Amino acid sequence: MSVGRRLTQYALHMKGMIVFALFMLTIAVAAELGGPYIAKIVIDDHVLGIESNWYQVNEKATDTVEFNGNYYVREKYASGVQKAGAEVSVVQVERDFIFVNEPVPLTGGRSFENGVLTISENDRVENFSAQKIPATELFGFFQPEVKRIAGWLSFYLGLLIFAAFFQYGQRYYLQKAANRIIQKMRNDVFQHISRLPIKYFDNLPAGKVVARITNDTEAIRDLYVTVLSTFFASAINMIGIYIALFILDVQLASIVLILIPILVVWIWFYRKYASKYNRVIRSKNSEINAMVNESINGMTIIQAFRREKKTNEEFEELNKTHFEYQNKLLNLNSLLSHNMVNILRTAALFALVWYFGAGSLQIQSFVTLGVLYAFVEYLSRLFHPVSGIVNQLANLEQALVAGERVFKLMDEDGVDVEDQKMQRYEGNVAFKDVSFAYKGDDYVLKNISFEAKKGETVALVGHTGSGKSSIMNLLFRFYDSSKGEIVIDGKNIQDIPLQTLRDHMGIVLQDPYLFTGTIASNVSLDDPRISREIVEKALKDVGADRVFTHLENGYDEPVIEKGSTLSSGQRQLISFARALAFNPAILILDEATSSIDTETESIIQEAMEVLKKGRTTFMIAHRLSTIKNADQILVLDRGEIVEKGSHDELMEKKGKYYQMYELQKGNIAS
Repeated sequence: MSVGRRLTQYALHMKGMIVFALFMLTIAVAAELGGPYIAKIVIDDHVLGIESNWYQVNEKATDTVEFNGNYYVREKYASGVQKAGAEVSVVQVERDFIFVNEPVPLTGGRSFENGVLTISENDRVENFSAQKIPATELFGFFQPEVKRIAGWLSFYLGLLIFAAFFQYGQRYYLQKAANRIIQKMRNDVFQHISRLPIKYFDNLPAGKVVARITNDTEAIRDLYVTVLSTFFASAINMIGIYIALFILDVQLASIVLILIPILVVWIWFYRKYASKYNRVIRSKNSEINAMVNESINGMTIIQAFRREKKTNEEFEELNKTHFEYQNKLLNLNSLLSHNMVNILRTAALFALVWYFGAGSLQIQSFVTLGVLYAFVEYLSRLFHPVSGIVNQLANLEQALVAGERVFKLMDEDGVDVEDQKMQRYEGNVAFKDVSFAYKGDDYVLKNISFEAKKGETVALVGHTGSGKSSIMNLLFRFYDSSKGEIVIDGKNIQDIPLQTLRDHMGIVLQDPYLFTGTIASNVSLDDPRISREIVEKALKDVGADRVFTHLENGYDEPVIEKGSTLSSGQRQLISFARALAFNPAILILDEATSSIDTETESIIQEAMEVLKKGRTTFMIAHRLSTIKNADQILVLDRGEIVEKGSHDELMEKKGKYYQMYELQKGNIAS
């Protein structure tokens, strides 16, 4: 499905509000379009309206004008008025207005000299006795029009206020709809991220994911607010303007229609290049976010090893590429925005001047000043929506590219969250000829087989890269095995929904991760099933009550991101209590004591004996002294189990485990 269709589907969630906003926008645009036509009426019917036929009347009335001791009324206002004399005319010759005591043609060429008005039209020439209206009395002829002009201006002011109200309404509801749409999209993206398998994040930096959730969705928001309203308002404006132009003059309006195919070609050409530039810009923006995120997290190492200059150089390279493509897009926008609009506007006005200039040579093509004003005004207004569309093309392309990136993330295969519950299993675990490769046929585990019975503690030892953590990743189903099967209580774990499987497992990682909150909230993870009593008991069971006694707020002590204000031992105790609070049937300790000082380790070891009862525990450890009491020790080498047994059994064999243990004790020279 195309990006445009998927963005439309999101918009349909708020279709009622969007349609209402666009309806308000339509009314506002229609109200604003009435301005030039009202101006045309004011100019032709009222400002220049005195150039018409008049009738003499007996007495002064509302719309009468006094001149030469007589009262006159315009033909337009003469209905219902008793006429007392013949029809007369007022015509304009250059800047003067001429009074004629008889009706005269109101079209044709005119001249006035020595009290004679000459009107010529084609081959016919007529002369009329006339007099110039003095400037002091001319205003009297305009007097009946003043109130009507004021009425039209008041009506136009009311239209503008009316339009402003609907403009406010459409902006408010359109932005509200856009915010709701983006809120839903961000929720969908974030929820989808939690459904993605762990392997997806192996090759995708966190900064790039963050950029898609924040920056890209914000660019899409501009699509629903600015681009949509601009395109819709521009379309309504152009339709309304073309209707008005056709009403005023069909021939000229037909000529102006050529702007439409020009605009279509224009948009196609722009999008062809802008799309390519925007993809690079968005990609580099994500890489910059990723690098900034990585640099902040690794600032200690950067400064400790004096890598500031190298890091700056790498950042500058990304920033330079981003800058170059921003400039390319800027050049494209500059070339195809105001410059092209100005060229088209100039060409259109030239056509208008040529049309009316040629027409003025033919008497029958004469148009009024009001029509000319309306044409110029509508033609000028026609380029406002054109300019609006062109100026929003950049935002449109950014939104489409951003949408493509967001939907690409959402198209990644995820695992549906299951609400299915199962009883706490016994914890009998068996690996049966399990092999696993992160990539292709490069197996990191080969034919792994062992059993762990309920309540047993199984320790995994071996050199770095031997496959210890991979076994735990498979048990937790962060990855699925390539061959063989893993069963819990006789059931293949791949037949159990992920969330259901993990509901009865607990894990403590080598590098514990704490969230912003408190010590207590990091233990319960705000799970309603974990009460305050359970939290405090779990912390007490791991000996944390002795470690955190000095804290002012106790277990409600604030924890900032990653728990950076706490020692590694304190963080590990919280992580350990978190796993215990959920009362798992299977507990996984991945190098859980590797970063803990000797005193804290002794606290955990004391609690461990109590905690292991009735719970299957898997331990990964480099410090072999911590696993001496394990029921079963698996020694791995290059993805294979080379030895298996208890500590005493393996020591008697004097094999690989014996060598590792003696080496750590310092009894064997390295």
